[in-house]
Amino acid sequence: MVTKSYSSAQPLCHSNEHAALIQFKQSLSLRENASGDPLAYPKVASWKLGKDGDCCTWDGVECDQDTGHVIGLVLNSSFLYGSIDSNSSLFNLVHLQILNLADNHFNYSRIPSEIVRFSMLSTLDLSWSVFCGQIPSEILELSKLVSLDLSGNDYSTYYPSFLKLEKPGLRGLVQNLTNLKELDLSEVDISSQVPENLGNLTSLRSLILGNCGLYGEFPTAIFHLPNLEILSTQDNENLTGSLPEFHPNSPLKSLLLYDTSFFGMLPYSIGNLSSLNVLDLSACQFSSYLPASLNNLTLLTDLFLSGNQFSGPIPILESLSQLTTLSLSSNKLDGGDLFWLGKLTKLTVLRLKHANLSGEIPSSFGNLTQLAQIKLCDNQLAGEIPSWLTNMTQSILIDLSNNQFHGQIPSSFSQLKNLNFLSLVGNELSGTVEANIFLSLRKLTQLQLGGNRITFLNNNKTNDTLPRFRILFLENCNITEFPHFLRFQDELEALSLTDNKIRGKIPEWLSHMSKETLGLIGFRGNMLEGFEQLPEVLPWVNLGILDLTNNMLRGPLPVPSLKIFIYRISSNLLTGEIPSSFCGMSDVLTLDLSNNSMHGTIPPCLGNLSSLLVLDLKGNKFSGSILQTYREGNNLRMIDLSQNLLEGQIPRSLVDCINLEILDLGDNQIEDTFPFWLGALPRLRILVLRSNRFNGVVEGPIMNEDFPELRIIDLSNNGFIGNLPLGWNAMKIAHVDQVAYLKANISVSMHERKWKLGIDYTMTITTKSVKTNYEKILNVFIAVDLSSNKFKGDIPHSIGSLMGVQSLNLSNNDLIGPIPPSLGQLSLLESLDISRNKLSGEIPTQLVPLNFLAVISMSYNNLSGPVPKGKQFNTFQNDSYVGNLALCGEPLSRRCGDLGKTPPLTIEQGDDSEFPSGVDWVVICLGLGSGLVVGLISGRSLTTRNRKWFVEKFGMKKANRRGHRKREHKS
Repeated sequence: MVTKSYSSAQPLCHSNEHAALIQFKQSLSLRENASGDPLAYPKVASWKLGKDGDCCTWDGVECDQDTGHVIGLVLNSSFLYGSIDSNSSLFNLVHLQILNLADNHFNYSRIPSEIVRFSMLSTLDLSWSVFCGQIPSEILELSKLVSLDLSGNDYSTYYPSFLKLEKPGLRGLVQNLTNLKELDLSEVDISSQVPENLGNLTSLRSLILGNCGLYGEFPTAIFHLPNLEILSTQDNENLTGSLPEFHPNSPLKSLLLYDTSFFGMLPYSIGNLSSLNVLDLSACQFSSYLPASLNNLTLLTDLFLSGNQFSGPIPILESLSQLTTLSLSSNKLDGGDLFWLGKLTKLTVLRLKHANLSGEIPSSFGNLTQLAQIKLCDNQLAGEIPSWLTNMTQSILIDLSNNQFHGQIPSSFSQLKNLNFLSLVGNELSGTVEANIFLSLRKLTQLQLGGNRITFLNNNKTNDTLPRFRILFLENCNITEFPHFLRFQDELEALSLTDNKIRGKIPEWLSHMSKETLGLIGFRGNMLEGFEQLPEVLPWVNLGILDLTNNMLRGPLPVPSLKIFIYRISSNLLTGEIPSSFCGMSDVLTLDLSNNSMHGTIPPCLGNLSSLLVLDLKGNKFSGSILQTYREGNNLRMIDLSQNLLEGQIPRSLVDCINLEILDLGDNQIEDTFPFWLGALPRLRILVLRSNRFNGVVEGPIMNEDFPELRIIDLSNNGFIGNLPLGWNAMKIAHVDQVAYLKANISVSMHERKWKLGIDYTMTITTKSVKTNYEKILNVFIAVDLSSNKFKGDIPHSIGSLMGVQSLNLSNNDLIGPIPPSLGQLSLLESLDISRNKLSGEIPTQLVPLNFLAVISMSYNNLSGPVPKGKQFNTFQNDSYVGNLALCGEPLSRRCGDLGKTPPLTIEQGDDSEFPSGVDWVVICLGLGSGLVVGLISGRSLTTRNRKWFVEKFGMKKANRRGHRKREHKS
């Protein structure tokens, strides 16, 4: 604080310093938005002009009581705006010992090298004042500095505007400023290792190095600095290290390492930090058990351990009577009995997300009457929502989502007048819910009720008493019309009414709702037919995510704002062409127009949208050629143009799509040879060219580097000739990496919120005229479909090297010779179709040990001899072998002893395979809502091995019929 009272003998300030202060004031302007502190005010407004003004009495100015020189200038949060350059009169105040200009706006000025003139300076605070550029080396000459704060000058909107500490670096600064007691360089771009000599600053009390681009191993000596009370290295994700053994009587009061790569276990000696008030180790890589000695930290007020790999039981922490915040979310902890939590009566924030909690919420939690935030989501908590929860009148946030709560939603929620956020998503709640329960909560801005079995009852409440919602997710709530109270919402940022029963047209009044703020609209899975009045451009000017999938929309495409990120309108009845305005959607990440009745040519500009990740136009009537040009450096990961009327050749410009994972051009009229040059794409996993007019010899991988990630290839129903191409290296490995579903993960930021979206890929396998949809595809699935072509020659012995293949279809070709015994090496094989060829000889007994083989078809060949017995072969029926007159033994009616000299059967090559002849790839409808916007559709996955285990892990198999709406679970 700057002293404003002085003795009567104190001299007036010096005229040159008076003039320098006035000139400094006049070089800047005052703007209220230049300071963020709500207590900010313009201190310089009190400074008077003229010779009679004594600057030592001015607000923010401190003078030496003996000499009258200005020694302190404290103008933090003073609405100052403008630039400070090397000619600033500020540098005439050469006797300054304290300079504090924090929380102003100096318009991206560089810190002038003239700062060296402040040779007496002990405190320098330029934090949060919009400085940028390299910190001048002259700062190293301020050897009397005790406190240095340059934090918060990260304004990346105007990048490059970081303050940088390069020359000198952190090592040089520490080497010269040896008297430092406080050092805060948060958000300064240091981009170096932490120097060992920091451990020599024995006077250091506070060291804050957050978000500085630090990397390498953190020196453990710093933890043992004798006077260090505050240590913060948060938000340096490449900074590693481990915690040392802590000595008794350590002065540490705050230890913040969150969002770094610190690892290892917490030492039991952490209990020696008896002065510790704040411990934040969240989002690191710590593991092992939590030590019981944490219970010794009796002065602890805030404990954050979420987002690590801690395991074992949660230790009893009942002695932490001062604790106000406890966060143990997202570890591998065993929930256990948390009765002791009821003793921590000062708790205001409790976060136990994904903590393996089960059973009912302990009744002792009812003692926590000061709770403002309670987050128990993503557990296995059951029972009814406890009545005491609605007695916690201080509650601001309640998140019970993704548990197993049942019963009705208590109407007593209406008593929580301070409630701002409520999420009950993904439980087993039922019954009717009156909208009035929530509409009486004036402070409620986020309400999420989806994924239950409730019926949300509308009302006609007027605008006078309604809350101003920002996030409203009411998915699967049996809503039959747009809720009336939406008419009066003018601050909505996200609205999801997905999977309800709303029919008819989108009312005209909805287009006037939250026109400036609405960024997400999710109306998927209703029975909407269109807009009462479809505008030329949708009225929501900041709309970033639009999902109208799976409705009955007719007419032309609704045109969104050019700010759109996610545009999904698949599975409707839309017609017309893609508007030319779509070429201006420079930020679009996903464009999904699939399964409509659109026509015309595909606009060439779509290949030049540099941000586009997913382009899905399948299942329409688009004609003309495939997109011919793609911007170099594009981000495309999936292109699905299947089931259209496209023709011509595959453009070689696809080699510019170096991030491409899925290319599906199936079911078109493309006439070309095999695009061997696609083998240069390093991430291509799935290639589908089915049912076109391809011809010629298929070029297998020329070098080991070609098609390095290809796991699924479908070339069926074309005119390919020559020998079988089977040299796909990625298929030779039985993948054992972590099982996951194939999807495109997307995140977007709107209104300072980050939304995460997942697009799962699905597959359709066709058997004759029956289609079965697999709603999720495991990343370990590998399949080859070369059926219905004109491949000839033997099945090569090398086919046994494709040890990861689970589905193999070679039917409907001109293959001859024996079935190679090496097929028995495909130990993961689940389905095999070699029907309708000219194969001869016996069925090799080496196939019998294939334990996962569930379906086989060898029909209509020239096979002879006995059908093998044992294991899976005992389950196959007659139709697996029909049309092989020289085969005998069960399940055939012909006994091997009765077999005469029947001549080999000559096969006329047909068009029908006895097994799935095609693999369609489609994108599952994106789930919008329920907290994170993540499509999580549980369904059928293509695997049969150990069916009991698979069903337990991934859910029952379900037939997918066209038009059947599937329930989606969200997280």
